[in-house]
Amino acid sequence: MKIDLGDLNAFVTVARARGFREGARASGGSASALSEAVRRLEAQLGVRLLNRTTRSVVPTEAGKGLLDRLAPALNEMEAALDVVNGFRDRPAGSLRLNVPVSAARLVLGSIVPPFLAAYPDIRLEVVAEDSFVDMLATGCDAGIRYEERLEQDMIAVPIGPRQQRFAAAASPLYLDRCGRPAHPRELLAHACLRGKFTSGAMPAWEFEHEGDTVKVDPVGPLIVSVGGAVDLAVDAAVAGSGIIYLFEDWLRPHMDKGTLEPVLEPWWPRFSGPFLYYPGRRLVPAPLRAFIDFIRT
Repeated sequence: MKIDLGDLNAFVTVARARGFREGARASGGSASALSEAVRRLEAQLGVRLLNRTTRSVVPTEAGKGLLDRLAPALNEMEAALDVVNGFRDRPAGSLRLNVPVSAARLVLGSIVPPFLAAYPDIRLEVVAEDSFVDMLATGCDAGIRYEERLEQDMIAVPIGPRQQRFAAAASPLYLDRCGRPAHPRELLAHACLRGKFTSGAMPAWEFEHEGDTVKVDPVGPLIVSVGGAVDLAVDAAVAGSGIIYLFEDWLRPHMDKGTLEPVLEPWWPRFSGPFLYYPGRRLVPAPLRAFIDFIRT
């Protein structure tokens, strides 16, 4: 039986991404072309490989068995072809990164433009989300995470600032009206603007000063999803709705303009900066290698 390798690759792409649209985004193709390729493969094999619903695409038992056997071989083929890429004057191809929204805003802004200028034949796709997904399952080559979120079997390369701080701030109007807290526990009597992860977790606010660590779980009039809706909370803080707790670099432009005033600055905690992480495998794709070399310099 002669099977088209492109159809096999389409099946692996869709199965890994758990969807035709997601697979199309990962591969740079179209969902309809992937669907047709999978249908063609299933017709040739005479067995259903994917269970499709309006909400998800999941491999059948036969599909899972085929995926387990195919994936290593296709990875080796991609790596072999990428060796040829290394002989080009300039690396080419696609690079897909999964990053938190904070990294897209605060870290990549100073890296991506000069990288694209240095490597015009590389197409970079950045997927910004704050849910901690399986980077490989989403079809990404690498991701950015902080140290406590890194998986143990990944290679990590420092990217961006090596030290950051969380900051608390509010508008002068709010602080004139409600008072300026002198200790983190006083936040419990203030209107605080909170963030919640898609998992439902709402992290406490943590402060440090001279070896003393204080965690508080304040309440307030606004809760936003971490990542996509954070700017709404910042706008609300500027408008006088309450106190916000966020990356210092995110709030710094407003503090420099005076529309936000630092709160409890001696208590702002420091933490190590983010890492680019990727799976440890024998051959790293040329676009990813170029990006790693770029951030190291």
